[in-house]
Amino acid sequence: MKEKYKVPGEMLLAAVLVINSMGVQLMTKSGFGISAISSVPYVFSHVFDFISFGTWNYIFQSVLVFALMVVSKRVSAGYLISFAAGFVFGKFIDVHSAWVALLPTSFAFRVLYFAIGITSLSAGICMANRCLMPIIPTDMFPRDFSAIKGMKYQNVKTIFDLSCLTVTLVLSLVSEGTVIGIGVGTVICSLITGRMVAMWQSIFDRHFYPYRAVEVRITTPGRVGTAY
Repeated sequence: MKEKYKVPGEMLLAAVLVINSMGVQLMTKSGFGISAISSVPYVFSHVFDFISFGTWNYIFQSVLVFALMVVSKRVSAGYLISFAAGFVFGKFIDVHSAWVALLPTSFAFRVLYFAIGITSLSAGICMANRCLMPIIPTDMFPRDFSAIKGMKYQNVKTIFDLSCLTVTLVLSLVSEGTVIGIGVGTVICSLITGRMVAMWQSIFDRHFYPYRAVEVRITTPGRVGTAY
């Protein structure tokens, strides 16, 4: 059997922050719709446009971390690292927005942006699931909340996603009179991202072995797979 390549989890997490933020911006550029979770900070960046998409992203993620601390009644190193990861993720969204804004906007290119975006997102989610590090708050929230409350992860994740969609729909319709950030791409993302992540994880597990370069004991309420 072919020997697997060892890869530090810290390096995987860094790659996740760069790749997934790029994927979000490319899907946004496509105009076909983005994921339910990303739609919340996106619609806020439209309604309150004096604050950038990336900044709204880490504001949203900070609220989720604070909510987990309140619910769990504790402050853990894992939550603090996750908060830092969410902050960096938001900054990278704004970094990518500078060059993505220069891309052409014909229909063919928009289809290409969506394809690259959803592919990079699924690859990033795979690395996040395998990095052995605390994940960004939008992924961590449904996982830990379900563990804290003793609820099924699938139920919490579904309610969380539907809540995000509801907030986006209400805010965009009331403020802009139209739907912002949600479209056919949102549906496609919901239907195929899980399958694409599974494909990437199969490839990753055949060729790579993740490890922690810096050992820090971090406890979390539960370990359940995540998705953007």
